[in-house]
Amino acid sequence: MTESETADGSKEIEEQISDFLIKIGSEVYLLECQSYDDGSMAIRIAEYAFIVARQFATWDIGHATIPMPRFSVIYVKRTERTPKTTKITFTFPDGQKVNYESTNVILEEFTKEYIIEKRLFPYIPFYIARYEKDMISEGSIENAVRDLEYFRNELVRLYEAEELTDHELIDLKGFINTIITHITNGNKNEERLVNIMGGTVIETESERLIRQGISQGISQGISQGKAQLLIELGQEEGLDDAALLKRIQERIGVSLEQAAAYLERYGKQTV
Repeated sequence: MTESETADGSKEIEEQISDFLIKIGSEVYLLECQSYDDGSMAIRIAEYAFIVARQFATWDIGHATIPMPRFSVIYVKRTERTPKTTKITFTFPDGQKVNYESTNVILEEFTKEYIIEKRLFPYIPFYIARYEKDMISEGSIENAVRDLEYFRNELVRLYEAEELTDHELIDLKGFINTIITHITNGNKNEERLVNIMGGTVIETESERLIRQGISQGISQGISQGKAQLLIELGQEEGLDDAALLKRIQERIGVSLEQAAAYLERYGKQTV
């Protein structure tokens, strides 16, 4: 969030950048990551929530409906001051009071195995943020490397079991890399950590595939994007060309000739 000072010395919000804003069906979820409670989280959530709600507001003459998003504060670490809930009480001139409340998520209580078991995938980037001090210092990053490798391997396993789609897998890897890039800010640890998940992310891969699909033709663009993803993942696993061809045929439903063309175009090896 950025602020500017007005003539009377007060501050107004110019721009808000939330940690995570997710829409599932008709529900909007605002997720904020916090290392330690600094006493201002509740008022900041109120500010963020109104800005988010404004995007989905409806209005007519004399009436506006402002749907507030669900929210959750995710605490990476815990102290004696870390609250179990975040509560905002709106008071109105006519005496009405409305409580806007959510139970906080304390990631210190979650193991990486629990996150995978319960399919709490949006928590993975926040879980990795617990290693912020290691990532920005000259200290060891081996614990971060170990957990990143665990999450990568588990996500790929779930993808192979068809519990994650192509887009979901690559987007999750992208979100994780985004928080790594933000924390490391170009220091010597960034390249090693980002490479574990596979490359630097500027836009999520599914967004790139959709954008390419629009310019190339939706069907052709998505098929090409899926083939490229399958080849990249297969080569990471050490699959040979025959296994890659079979996977492309089965997953995308193309002919052997078309699968071979994709492999020749996107593979490090050629058939």
